[in-house]
Amino acid sequence: MRALLVAAAAALVLTAAGSAAAAQKRACPAAWAKGWQALANRVEAPVYCPTWMPNPLNAQMKGQYIDIYSIGKDRSFLVSFLEHGDVGSGDVHVNFRGYPGSTAVPRCPGPVKRGSTIPCFSNPVAHMRSNGIDATVYQVNQGADQWHILLGWHYRGSLYTVSEHVIAPYRFSSQVKKNLSRLLDGLVLVRPQP
Repeated sequence: MRALLVAAAAALVLTAAGSAAAAQKRACPAAWAKGWQALANRVEAPVYCPTWMPNPLNAQMKGQYIDIYSIGKDRSFLVSFLEHGDVGSGDVHVNFRGYPGSTAVPRCPGPVKRGSTIPCFSNPVAHMRSNGIDATVYQVNQGADQWHILLGWHYRGSLYTVSEHVIAPYRFSSQVKKNLSRLLDGLVLVRPQP
């Protein structure tokens, strides 16, 4: 019995070491890397480059699927990729956000009283853990993330998010959650360079 426990523990250590080695070998895809590096340099903070995107999207900053590229005065950013699809094929829409130097959930305009605000991300329902990230799953989101499922996590004093729109061809939240899990698993940290 003891031998089985030792063997199982050794297998777990080797699996974890293999996963860590695989994560270290992972890199932002060459066709996308320049744009993500430029974003990290501009906001003077790390950003997360995806290594996979839902079909047909790619994460090339100046590519055909870029929808929004916005950087605020506070260095917060929104990078959005969108494909409306052919007739009947539906939308595929993924957003990446970062809030350098802030871990607070941002506030969005409220729907009731002029000047009121509400959390931009709310109704946390679960956690997804992968790639060294413990992300909270939010189901009620505002602004560009409305009708999206959103993952939010902290890294070194900053909040980061990735979200996907729940709409055809990904009508069911389970498919969107699978996509988000795969996105989370493939994220690569890109640090600013001088």
